[in-house]
Amino acid sequence: MGIEDLKNKKIAVLCGGISGEREVSLRSGKRVFDSIVSQGLNAVLIDTKEDFIPVLRQHKIGLACIMLHGTYGEDGAIQGLLEVLGIPYTGSKVLASALGMNKVASKRVWESQNIPTPKYIAIDPFESIEKQCDRIKNIFPFPLVVKPVSEGSSLGVTILTNDKDLVKTVKDAVEKFRDVFIEEFISGVQVTVGVIGTGNDLKALPVLELRPKSEFYDYNAKYTKGMTQFIIPAGLPKLVYSKVQQTAIDAFKAIGCHGFARIDMIVDSDGTPYVHDANTIPGMTDLSDLPAQAQSDGMSYDELVIRILESAL
Repeated sequence: MGIEDLKNKKIAVLCGGISGEREVSLRSGKRVFDSIVSQGLNAVLIDTKEDFIPVLRQHKIGLACIMLHGTYGEDGAIQGLLEVLGIPYTGSKVLASALGMNKVASKRVWESQNIPTPKYIAIDPFESIEKQCDRIKNIFPFPLVVKPVSEGSSLGVTILTNDKDLVKTVKDAVEKFRDVFIEEFISGVQVTVGVIGTGNDLKALPVLELRPKSEFYDYNAKYTKGMTQFIIPAGLPKLVYSKVQQTAIDAFKAIGCHGFARIDMIVDSDGTPYVHDANTIPGMTDLSDLPAQAQSDGMSYDELVIRILESAL
């Protein structure tokens, strides 16, 4: 398969949406759309914030390129809709998308496959937060991490160094996101690995080490130029580097990802990579990690876009 297989299809690049990652999605979508058009393919850019189903039908879309990050775009919702409409689409299918978006569900799958992931406790929003925090203090040492279960781009993530603000932080997070969990803080090297391919034909791209200037790789560090130092390939020992790439492939396969995804990890002082996140629709902006990894592997942005489109065929 290649670009010739795509020339007879009208491609819809779906972006925007209504999640907290809307602005990044618009940037990803526009850049992907420009690449598709520059390569001589027939495409339309669609913001899914409004009623877009009539637009899909009007244009007789033959392939959807999903560039929606976060809720309704990365969680299986848009994938399920496209399945019902009979429109082939890029990336992971419904179940893998839902698992990737739900950090607790994906961690449970990785645990079952003996893939290292930081320890965690899910917060019950209907039970006393104070009692749960008392239990947490007896289980987890500080620092620890408070995270929403189903948000991307590190939205809502807080690192707590002591128990002073634990109850308030958890209560605020539950009020805003409802589904929240506490995660063990692992000190180490922050890395991310893009995986591309389908079936057993998978390839781990070069490992990217992230050195944010803020406390961790948060939303601003991800999308503000100059806020993060990117080191590619990561300066890890050779055996650890290979282990990180293999762990990325294992994590990708475990939740059933398809086409492309990015796996985020922390490598501790013993060289163990702990998987903490799977991004089934990683960013494709000028500052995004996946295009940088592809470029380091000798793949241009345009070539990466074609590989992504091919995953729908």
